[in-house]
Amino acid sequence: MLIAAGCSSDSGDSGSGSGGGGDKAAGAGATVSASPSTAPTVQAAAYKSLPESCGVLSSKTLKSLVPKAPKSGKKGTSEAGTRGSCSWSSLDNNGVKGSQFRWLNVSLLRFESDTSRGTGEAQAAKYYEQQIQDAQSVAGAKNAKSQAVSGTGDAATLVRYDLKKKEGAFKQQTVVTRVENVVVTVDYNGAGLAGDKAPSADTLAKLAERAAKETVTAVSAANGEGAASPAPSDSASGSKAPSKSASPSASKSATGSASKSASPSKSAAKKS
Repeated sequence: MLIAAGCSSDSGDSGSGSGGGGDKAAGAGATVSASPSTAPTVQAAAYKSLPESCGVLSSKTLKSLVPKAPKSGKKGTSEAGTRGSCSWSSLDNNGVKGSQFRWLNVSLLRFESDTSRGTGEAQAAKYYEQQIQDAQSVAGAKNAKSQAVSGTGDAATLVRYDLKKKEGAFKQQTVVTRVENVVVTVDYNGAGLAGDKAPSADTLAKLAERAAKETVTAVSAANGEGAASPAPSDSASGSKAPSKSASPSASKSATGSASKSASPSKSAAKKS
């Protein structure tokens, strides 16, 4: 009987130890499975597409800004849904009385939200400031002024200055606008050539602002009524932020020496 009791006691202790070990293992497993893996997310971009760059302005607006230019315009570097640009060149030749030259370029850049670069809106805001700084630092610019433009996108700035070229005195107007995750840049300039008087800078500025506002409307229309409701997104395949090289150069936009000299870019200013 003593022997039997001893064996029974040993068996019970062994079972109890085994059971305790099993409970600890189960507890550890529960702790591990209770820790969910979290992937980084970023707010989705509001605008998902862009309008055709050469179709953002109405015939009436083009007639006011570049009266002698072909309505079709010259399409620049583009990437469907991400970037696009279009330019128009107008030369109203009045013979011995001189000529009136006008040049217009509209560029659009859309930023996609990305976990490594942030929201599309934040990227667009940064690029918006960069475009303004570039417009303000053109070599040879005189009488430069900058002012806020109301009623155009989420933010808009007009940069204006005079630029002396061998062909004449150019009046440059650059309107940079941000609407949601899209940046619109309108470059517009004019000059009186062959002895003709220079155009009014104030008139050119109003026309440039009109073009910027119309382009913003086209961007909104291309994305339906208003912007899509932003929702969290973990997409990491968004397009890369356009670099400065994505900004169209006016020197490529039109033919003739007058067109080339109208370029507001830094490189063109240096060449002159």
